[in-house]
Amino acid sequence: MDSNKVLIIQHDVIRRLGITPSQCVRWVEESFGIKHQATLPPKSSIHPQGDDFFNTMPALLPAEYGRFSVKEVHRIEGQVPALGSDILLYDSITGRLLAMMDADWITAMRTGAVAALSYRLFARQGATCVGFMGLGNTARATALCLLDDNRDKQFSFTLLRYKDQADDFMNRLCGYDNVTFDVVDTVEQMLDKVQVLVSCITSASGLVCSDDSRFPAGMLLIPVHTRGFQNCDLFFDKVFGDDTAHVCGFKYFSQFKRFDELSSVLRGLAPGRENDDERILCYNIGLGLHDAVYASKIYDMIVENGIEVESFNQIKETAKAWV
Repeated sequence: MDSNKVLIIQHDVIRRLGITPSQCVRWVEESFGIKHQATLPPKSSIHPQGDDFFNTMPALLPAEYGRFSVKEVHRIEGQVPALGSDILLYDSITGRLLAMMDADWITAMRTGAVAALSYRLFARQGATCVGFMGLGNTARATALCLLDDNRDKQFSFTLLRYKDQADDFMNRLCGYDNVTFDVVDTVEQMLDKVQVLVSCITSASGLVCSDDSRFPAGMLLIPVHTRGFQNCDLFFDKVFGDDTAHVCGFKYFSQFKRFDELSSVLRGLAPGRENDDERILCYNIGLGLHDAVYASKIYDMIVENGIEVESFNQIKETAKAWV
């Protein structure tokens, strides 16, 4: 490939690559496995107005990958969809820009894959009754990864009703024969039915459920966007996170009964679930590491398979002194 060529990798190109949800779970498992070798500066967050944000997420992969990426993700109220993201992928050996990449698919699928991996690691034995709150792209990605990564299990998904989203959600998953559905109107009804709760709501003005007794023994709680479950910080038996820096500023962090990183469990350095009665809470805020691994693998798939995409030649000044 021309050393000056920068690929422009659009959303539709990524979707046409045929990456399966179960492959997405394997990629996040791989990325957690190399977390201790990667360089992950804290994300920076800038708020232009209200709750809107621009987050910048750099990540340097281990030397054998030879890749660095930086992702910009934003949420702007009133835009459709509200969340958007882009990635710049570099060769970390030469510093050359390899690709400009739409990251919406990557963001959704790596987030869903992390939730599905959390289920694999921390759900109690035989827990196949899963509740979903907030039924947008992130919840769909989580459901796809759960079903595809656990073809041998028969799931029951309980959905919290919101407008017509439950019907759309069920229609999106109609190709899977290992799931049945139920729709409820209240969080309390959901907590009476499920063993695993995945919350993908993007905002909450208060607690989702203030009655601690409604959270059953053995529950796995995965609040993808972290909102509305602060009371659970105080009485759940274990809390796991994707990165300590993401949660150490939480109001009740010092009062967690037990905390560790998901990557430590994968590497056998910390225990995960130790009995079926433990209530476990997973705060996976989102790592630029996952984005970097996904972007690197997608770039390689396109190059190795000779897939034609948009590109441009980046002409850089080569003289040492040019001013």
